[in-house]
Amino acid sequence: MSPKPGQIWKADLGYAGKVRWFVVVSRFDPDAARALALAVPVTTEYRSSAYEVPLGKLPCFREPSFANVQGLMSIRWTDLQEFGGQVPAPLMEQIRKAMRHAMEF
Repeated sequence: MSPKPGQIWKADLGYAGKVRWFVVVSRFDPDAARALALAVPVTTEYRSSAYEVPLGKLPCFREPSFANVQGLMSIRWTDLQEFGGQVPAPLMEQIRKAMRHAMEF
């Protein structure tokens, strides 16, 4: 399984048993050497920063949520537990814009 950009996945990374949603931001690469996806965590805490993108209340979320690009991390494909859907293209572009801001690209 190779996750695709914009897909929403739930993952348990072993941090105090906290399972959370992530948005995949890495390119689709079914032959990736390390089977890792770059992903940004989804949070319900909004701090009004350029690093957060409002996602609204997408079907897989219990409440309005935000993509936090400062939390960018790599996740093993085997840690992806539950597929939650796809971020709409306009929101994905906002996530990419926030990442460009964060990385000065």
